[in-house]
Amino acid sequence: MAKVPELKGHDYRCVAVQHDKAALSDLFTGRQVVINVAGPFMQLGQPVVEACLAANCHYFDTTGETDWMLHLQKDFGEQFAQRELALSPANSYMWTEGAIAAEIALETPGIDTLDLTYFASSAISVASTLSFLRMCTKPQYYLVDGKLVMWPYAKGFDVMVPGIPRMMKALPWSGGGEPLWYHGDARVRHCSVQVAFANQDMFNAVLPTLEQFERDYRHLSAPEQEEVTNRIGREMTTAEPAREEPGNSRCVLSCQARGDTKSLSVVIRGNSPYAQTGVFAAEAAMAVLHKELKAVGFGSGAKILGARKLLAAQADEGYLSYHVEQQ
Repeated sequence: MAKVPELKGHDYRCVAVQHDKAALSDLFTGRQVVINVAGPFMQLGQPVVEACLAANCHYFDTTGETDWMLHLQKDFGEQFAQRELALSPANSYMWTEGAIAAEIALETPGIDTLDLTYFASSAISVASTLSFLRMCTKPQYYLVDGKLVMWPYAKGFDVMVPGIPRMMKALPWSGGGEPLWYHGDARVRHCSVQVAFANQDMFNAVLPTLEQFERDYRHLSAPEQEEVTNRIGREMTTAEPAREEPGNSRCVLSCQARGDTKSLSVVIRGNSPYAQTGVFAAEAAMAVLHKELKAVGFGSGAKILGARKLLAAQADEGYLSYHVEQQ
């Protein structure tokens, strides 16, 4: 925590407890909101969610793992809603920024199709590497006519990124959270997400790794597969990256939105995805403490906290700007 100079002079405590429901429930009792940043979430998150429910705490996390999101929706969504508690995984750059752009697009009547592309140049943390490797080996979905359809494993795609004068290689990257957010939403028929990185060497490293997983490890049991992706992830990223420098950690979120007779683009340009994730977390905490949640139960940060409010918070911190182009 000493590496975060913004905390100087503020009240915070570092405590350690056992990673189980009972110990975490005791820690959370009397609190109002928990923000979980410890992944991979399918490996580590269950006791935290159970403890939040036991202690009557709102739950937010920073996952990118869509199987974890589906698990929370199915097994905990109704329980949190009944307690009037928020259950919001992926309240982070991925997959909240896409939901913000989508909500802006959906303000135009008739829009029902969303194709989103994330493009970033930030280095990736150790835990994020473990998370994205495991989630890219799990079923990945996009939305077609309101139904979830599985992406093929270990396949890359060409995408266009606004402002980049060449095609970029991209991956579904677990399919993206936005198809899950909009599954069952009457406004959206089709939704897909791709993720590209400025450093295309990363794509060139990850895709062969996923192809190797299909050849050598797909037949293993689920726990054995988790061990494999953890091992490969630790080999791929051996140290935490330095703090983000805005000029070296730029990002673009493109939402190409269509309907029968209308189309538009929502493009969000910014920097520092990890710092943006911190802003989303701070907004979640303040919304809980000030009793300003817009929804409870399972949902995206855009739904529970408000897309326009989150957009304004990031802009105030200098992390992004956006524009809408009618086509």
